[in-house]
Amino acid sequence: MMLSGNERKVQIRAALSTSQKPISASAFAKKFGVSRQTVVGDIALMRALGAKIIATPRGYEYQEDTNQAHQAVIVCRHEPDEIEQELTLIINNGGTVVDVSVDHPLYGQLRGQLAIRTHSDIQNFLQQLRHFDGHPLAVLTNGVHLHTITYQTDEQLKNIKNALRVVGILYEPLN
Repeated sequence: MMLSGNERKVQIRAALSTSQKPISASAFAKKFGVSRQTVVGDIALMRALGAKIIATPRGYEYQEDTNQAHQAVIVCRHEPDEIEQELTLIINNGGTVVDVSVDHPLYGQLRGQLAIRTHSDIQNFLQQLRHFDGHPLAVLTNGVHLHTITYQTDEQLKNIKNALRVVGILYEPLN
């Protein structure tokens, strides 16, 4: 027996609230015997009603509660082949990369949810980038982009910025 849309949404909500890992639309589609696009539509409707669900490169998850962590936006600039180095420096110094955004001259701000917390997340993101023959958003803005990051202490933020500064990735105005 096929589930109704409301029943699917209840099960999606339950699965996401108990999962320690993101769940892909394809996994939900297989579980419910519907198309991936049906699941994407279900989740879009859930978001429209206020559900804090984000799409990451690994699948859907509830948006992390950042009340316990500090949050900052840092500006970076680098070549596409330096993505791994950038993300690794942030993670190694205690940060989480929430998202990436660019200010596009035609479309305004474009944002991609990343939710990168671990080295495994970095490798997965890079594999997805290669698999889809994708291009990072920063190629639209000559390498300049912003990351929202979370961290626990001011010392961690200082260390993140210093590590990125040392390798020339932190974008800072020349005085």
